[in-house]
Amino acid sequence: MGVWGEGQDGSGDPSGEVLAEAAAAFGLLASSARLHLMWALAQGESDVTHLADRVGGALPSVSQHLSKLKLAGLVRSRREGRRQVYYVDDPDVVTVVRLMVGQLAARADTDGAGDAPPVRRLRAGGA
Repeated sequence: MGVWGEGQDGSGDPSGEVLAEAAAAFGLLASSARLHLMWALAQGESDVTHLADRVGGALPSVSQHLSKLKLAGLVRSRREGRRQVYYVDDPDVVTVVRLMVGQLAARADTDGAGDAPPVRRLRAGGA
């Protein structure tokens, strides 16, 4: 049975464990800094120095974010000499990041002229 296989009640819903793991992964991506790192790594592998330059973050902070993403299994790394090279080896994670960020960027580019409403902060205004 796959991740989205039938639940115990036959509804096809994922298990509570799978939903909890997905929520934890999305929780990590709720940080704009970590999402930016994931976006950058979805474009190709990189070391921490180049990632820090690309996202405009301090090296220690970027390193900590990468450690959290690595512990969650969202990124991997390998040693190349003295450098640690980070990459995303799960094409589904790359697809999710590219899709979400790409859609929001496309909405922003249309300056609200599209049919889809903008994404609003859920915590603002008691929503």
